[in-house]
Amino acid sequence: MNLKLRIWRQKDRNDPGRLVDYDANDISPDMSFLEMLDVINERLIARGEEPIAFDSDCREGICGTCSLVIKGVAHGGLRGTTVCQLHMRHFRDGETITVEPWRARSFPVLRDLVTDRSAFDRIIQAGGFVSVNTGGTPDGNTLPIGKVDADRAMDAAACIGCGACVAACKNASAMLFVSAKVSHLAELPQGQVERERRVLSMVKQMDHEGFGNCTVTGSCEAVCPKEISLDFIAKMNREYGAALLKNDQKADPSSD
Repeated sequence: MNLKLRIWRQKDRNDPGRLVDYDANDISPDMSFLEMLDVINERLIARGEEPIAFDSDCREGICGTCSLVIKGVAHGGLRGTTVCQLHMRHFRDGETITVEPWRARSFPVLRDLVTDRSAFDRIIQAGGFVSVNTGGTPDGNTLPIGKVDADRAMDAAACIGCGACVAACKNASAMLFVSAKVSHLAELPQGQVERERRVLSMVKQMDHEGFGNCTVTGSCEAVCPKEISLDFIAKMNREYGAALLKNDQKADPSSD
């Protein structure tokens, strides 16, 4: 395959950045998109040019590190797929492919296609934890969990925190990510101790990081590589409302 690439190049946070054209010739259709970028970088290095910076880790669709906007769509538009699982056979010979980083104020570009997603880490630190006894690993059957609850928790836990939901949203909202993390622990008995504090703290941190509001367009669910459901946003809104009500009642003894 012979392709034309338009790739975003940016030296650092302060550089305005620009799209640069590259020829990608003799590309195997069996390559993943990241393997194709590896080949391009090898050719750039051989010519003494600066390689394209991009993130990758597991390359198995597990970690969510491979965060790229390809032809205007986060992760390339193949449903339920990360960039490392996207193969070149899904493109046409001679096609022009534009590759950009996540576009969100809360995900500043560090270099080329690499963005700073530490805002997600700070949201998790604000409340994405449970209080458990330290010591030996407890038996798996110590706390029985109903199948429906376990299935819902697992569906929410599938979120890999890649940030595609933010990149796809016109408001750069992180609601799908945060709702998945809140819902995951809210469904489990281990997560009940911090239930109210968790959702209040994580939503507060999300707002502090500058993410936008959710207007339920569904673009986040459409590009999510793990197909996290919008239902979790509705659940988080219920959790948040209930937590606010309980806090108001605690603050006003006359409401008892």
